[in-house]
Amino acid sequence: MRALPQLEAQRTSLETCVFCPKLCRSACPVSNAEPRETLTPWGKMTHAWMAAHGDVPVDRSHAAPAWACTSCYACREACDHKNVVADTLLEARDALARKGVAPDGATRVIAGFAKHDVETRVATRELAFHPGVDAASSEGLLIGCSYVRAAPREARDAIEAASAIAGKKVALAEGCCGLPLLLAGDREGFARHARAFAASVERYERVTVVDAGCALTLRRRYESAGISLRPAIELLVERAARALGAMRPVPYTAGPVRWHDPCQLGRGLGVYEAPRAVLERALGRAPDEFLEHREWSACSGAGGLLPSTMPEVAAGIAQARVDAHVREGAGRLVTACASSLLALRRNASASGIAVDDLVTWLARGFGNPGPL
Repeated sequence: MRALPQLEAQRTSLETCVFCPKLCRSACPVSNAEPRETLTPWGKMTHAWMAAHGDVPVDRSHAAPAWACTSCYACREACDHKNVVADTLLEARDALARKGVAPDGATRVIAGFAKHDVETRVATRELAFHPGVDAASSEGLLIGCSYVRAAPREARDAIEAASAIAGKKVALAEGCCGLPLLLAGDREGFARHARAFAASVERYERVTVVDAGCALTLRRRYESAGISLRPAIELLVERAARALGAMRPVPYTAGPVRWHDPCQLGRGLGVYEAPRAVLERALGRAPDEFLEHREWSACSGAGGLLPSTMPEVAAGIAQARVDAHVREGAGRLVTACASSLLALRRNASASGIAVDDLVTWLARGFGNPGPL
C-alpha cells in the first residue's frame, strides 16, 4: 500500500470488503439516507483500499467517504465475516488526515478540540454544587461532553442516579475522553489526550460512565492506543440493572414507552438486557420495541462525527428513526446516549413526541421520585 502505507496493517479488513458481493449494503444508515454506491460499506472500504494503493488521487473528494460512517457497527452484523468496517475507517481517516485531505468538518473538530475540552470542564464544574457531588469522593463519575454541555437536566439526573446507586456522593471526572479527535482523524492527538485523561482519573477506585460512547472509548479505544486505566470502568445502566431491588416503579400511564438501542451501547458494547431490565422495573412491564431493535436496531445518525461532516444526512437518519417510531405507535421515546438523545429530540419536537434519556428514569426510580 505504497500511497498510504499506514493502512498495510488493515489490508485483510479492507480486502474482505473490496472483494465482497456487498451483503451489508442495506445495513448502512448513511447510504440508506444518501443512496450512493460510494457511501455503502463496500464503497467506503474500496475507496480507502484504492487510495492506499495509489489507484485514485489522495484528495478531498476521494477521502470524503471515510468520514461517511456513524461507527454504528450495523454492517458488521450483516457481514458473514463480521468485518469491523468502522475501526478500519478510523485508521483510514488518520492516514488521510495526515495527507491534509480531511473534510472541513473534521478539520474544524481537531482545531477546536482544546476549546471544546475547556468548555466541557467549565460545564462540569458548574455541576459541582449538586448535593450528590463531593470532589473528595473515591467514586468517580464521567457524565460525558454532550450531556454536560447540551443536556444539563440529564446531567443532573445522572448525578442523582449515580450517587443513589453508589450509596455515597460522587466526584465528577472533568474534561473530554478524547473521542472527537479519534473520529476526526487525529490518532496521535487522541493518544496524547487519552494519556492525560487517564492520569486525571487515576485516584478513583471506580469510574461510572453515563455515555456509552465514552465507555466504549475508555474500555476499548484506550486499550488499542496502549493506554491503561487504573480504576474500574463501569456503565451506569449496568450498575442500575444490578441494583433493581432498590429501584422504585416510575408511574407512567400516558401510552407506549419505546426503547431505542444506541449503537455504541448495543452493537458497540453488547449491552442489550440492562436498559430493558431497568425500564421494565420502572414501568412494571417490558418497554415497547421498534421492529428494528437489538443487534438490528437502526442508527440515530448522531455518531462517528457525521453531524459535523454530513449534517443533512445525519439529520435525515434521525428523522427516519423518529418516523419509524410514529408508524409503530408513537408514545414516549427513550434512549441512553447523549448524541442520540439530542438528535432524536431535535427531529421529534415537531411531532410533539417526548424523548427521554434513561438517566431521567433512573433518577426517578433511585433518587427523587418527581415527574418525568
